[in-house]
Amino acid sequence: MKGWEFSWGPVSNPDGSTIFTLWAPTQARVSVAIDSRQVPMDRADDGWFSVTETLTDGADYWFVLVDGTRVPDPASRRQSAGVLGPSRLWGSDFNWKVPWKGRPWEEAIIYEIHIGTFTAEGTFAAAEKHLHRLAELGVSAVQIMPLAQFPGTRGWGYDGVYPYAPHNSYGSPDDVKSFVDEAHRYGLMVFLDVVYNHFGPEGNFLPLYAAEFFRKDDPTPWGPKIAFEREPVRRFFIDNAIYWLDQFRFDGLRFDAVDQIEIRATFTY
Repeated sequence: MKGWEFSWGPVSNPDGSTIFTLWAPTQARVSVAIDSRQVPMDRADDGWFSVTETLTDGADYWFVLVDGTRVPDPASRRQSAGVLGPSRLWGSDFNWKVPWKGRPWEEAIIYEIHIGTFTAEGTFAAAEKHLHRLAELGVSAVQIMPLAQFPGTRGWGYDGVYPYAPHNSYGSPDDVKSFVDEAHRYGLMVFLDVVYNHFGPEGNFLPLYAAEFFRKDDPTPWGPKIAFEREPVRRFFIDNAIYWLDQFRFDGLRFDAVDQIEIRATFTY
C-alpha cells in the first residue's frame, strides 16, 4: 500500500539508514545489538522504543532487554538461524518482471501447496519450476500454506512465531517474491495462509517485554489468546497483512481460525 508507514519491524530510510522499533511496555530500557555494539533505544511514553542506525542488508541484530536477555525482532523479516537466532535485515529492492493486475475471484480454481513437501527440495525455488504444470491442469490460483518462521525445519506452519519472516528452510524472502512473480507470469493468482490467532510454543519472546500482547484469562486451544483490543497488537497484524500484499504481491490472504480472533470492547451508556 503506497505511503503506508509500518509500526513494527525495521524500516529503511532514503539515506540508507534503518529505523528499528519495538513495543516493550514492561521494559524501562531496550537496546539494539549489532555485532559487538549495543545501541540504546529511545523510549516513548506509550512503551514504544526506537533508534536509527545505518546497516547493510544481511546484517544480524538483536534487541537487548533490561536484564541482558537478547531477543529477536518479533517483526523480523528473516530468521536465517531459526526462531532462537538473531534477526536479519533484508532489503525490498526485488526486480519484479511481470506487470500483474490480478484476475476475477470467480475464476479461482485453487490448488493448495505445502512448500516443504511439494518438491523433494522443499523450497520456493524448486516449487517455482512446476508452476507451468499447474497452469496446464487448469488451476488459476495457488494457496501457500503458512510460511512464517516456525521451530525446526519442517512442519505444517501453524505454529509460526515470526509472521513476517519466511521460513529459512524454504528459502529467502526474494525466493518467495520470485515464486509469486513466476506464478503471475502463468496467470496464477497466489494466496497466503496466515495465522493471526496464536503464536507457536517455541521462540515467542513477546511475554518477556510485552505481556499485554496476550490475555491471561481466555486461552485458545493452542496457547494464550491475543489481545486485539490493544492498538499496538492490532497494528502488528495489520502491518503484517499489508506487508505480504504490498511487498510480496500476494493476491490475497486466507485467515486461520478466525473464531479465535476477537476484540473486547467496553461501552459506556
